[in-house]
Amino acid sequence: MSSNLTFTVFKGDKSGAPKKSTTTKPKELTGDSVLVKVTASGLCGTDLHYRTTDMVLGHEGVGVVEATGPLCKSLKKGDRVGWGYEHDSCGRCQQCLNGAETYCPERAMYAMADLDQGSFASHAVWREAFLFTLPDGLSDDAAAPLMCGGATVFNALNGYSTLPTETVGVMGVGGLGHLAIQFAAKMGCRVVVLSGSDSKKDEAMRLGAHEFVATKGKKELQVSRPLDRLLVTTSAQPDWAQLVPVLAPGATVHPLSVAGGNFEIPYMPMLLGGINVQGSVVASRHIHRRMLDFAALHDIKPVLQSFPMTEAGILDAMDKLDKGQVHFRAVLKPQ
Repeated sequence: MSSNLTFTVFKGDKSGAPKKSTTTKPKELTGDSVLVKVTASGLCGTDLHYRTTDMVLGHEGVGVVEATGPLCKSLKKGDRVGWGYEHDSCGRCQQCLNGAETYCPERAMYAMADLDQGSFASHAVWREAFLFTLPDGLSDDAAAPLMCGGATVFNALNGYSTLPTETVGVMGVGGLGHLAIQFAAKMGCRVVVLSGSDSKKDEAMRLGAHEFVATKGKKELQVSRPLDRLLVTTSAQPDWAQLVPVLAPGATVHPLSVAGGNFEIPYMPMLLGGINVQGSVVASRHIHRRMLDFAALHDIKPVLQSFPMTEAGILDAMDKLDKGQVHFRAVLKPQ
């Protein structure tokens, strides 16, 4: 009997089309390792950056526990779990000890470590400490995009002390933005959505927005109340000179887009308005758990399109996402 476990994975390829492959792990789990059978995976915009890299793709994973290592304390076979961008940290540094392990100098994150496994796969082996038990109120498909997309926007809100009295701006109504609207609205905030055109206005209002502003072609934006907080979820950096005038004094800007180039913002208006610019990544584990519980309690769910987890299905989903044709999140389902 083989002492190894081999499972299916889908890797990036120089052609840009994902390729089916295999990963082999020891069958006998050690430490707090957990074998998870994947039941759903989200497709995140970050995955597009690595489609030509020789690594297993996917970091919005959901599945069922099939086996646990000897040091596991909470999970058992049959439990539904998910994982996100971070897989491990040192557990000793100041960041880890104060609950900010996403900034650990030894953090193991997607595309930086564990390149032989991901969520575009039949199985994966992760530490119990970095798996999240799913609330009963979230289906596997709904939970998958929350593992990165949901954690990113919820962290910007919950992790930086958003108050229910705030007016929160959300720029962009896409994979991140449509989740940010729901979270901010359910937190009790007044939500102002900024988007290029009116094409997504009805959907944004249905998701919980109180006000909608189309920005394309406008030199000056008009909002009913200045924005105390602005989450920028567009795929590229916006025109900051257009946005600064609608920010309240002391407002916080959260640039959540993954984009190249430098960050440039009007200097004197930033100083005179006391504007804060807050960088962040995905949520630390305690905030991630809050996010899942909050989403289940308030029935926050991503708007989904499903694709088969095959070479053709992943390529189709990636191409559609790259062209802006996914509404709003893609979920891959193992076949």
